[in-house]
Amino acid sequence: MPKNQHKPEFIKKIETNLGSKLPGPKAHDIMRVGPRIPASLKRITKSPVASSVLVLLFEENNSFNFILTLRSTKVETHKGQISLPGGVQEKNESLKDTALREAEEEIGVLPKTIEIIGELSSIYIPFSGYKVHPYVGWASAPPKLIPSAHEVERIIIVPVNELIDEKNQTQKKNILRGIPVTMPYFSLKGEIVWGATSMILSEFKQIII
Repeated sequence: MPKNQHKPEFIKKIETNLGSKLPGPKAHDIMRVGPRIPASLKRITKSPVASSVLVLLFEENNSFNFILTLRSTKVETHKGQISLPGGVQEKNESLKDTALREAEEEIGVLPKTIEIIGELSSIYIPFSGYKVHPYVGWASAPPKLIPSAHEVERIIIVPVNELIDEKNQTQKKNILRGIPVTMPYFSLKGEIVWGATSMILSEFKQIII
């Protein structure tokens, strides 16, 4: 994407905010499942697996939107959950390039159509052992979306206004791995978005409001 291409004021604001001090763990903790479920000793002693995800913004139907995916039951981790496009870093690849490659593989968006405008705070996921680095990108035109047959059951386009709307942020009681917990979540396009994805979106929400 040409660097001199005109950016909407909303995108400029986000880019500026991403270059400032980020809310980080304070924003993550708002959506953290509690009490924390102990991780296995095996995962605690292993080195974190570097990975990246992409919050991809684009304007369509008089709204700024971003993309979530419903993960298929064929993937190795987080089967059937709502996630941001992303995955594990490959050898000799920057974390930013990981986010762009995974977006192309999972939802068919070409890297050349995306401008990365900043990075959110990284987050460690004890259950999977991933350390996730979230990037924020902007596409000047609505992307052509092609879901991966193996990894993605469905692509979900979410208006930013749904994320901002306080009535879509709530919590419920649940049982995870046999432990009673309180699960904060976002209700977006009729889907429950919780866990690491909701924690990342919690920080993103604070960046854009």
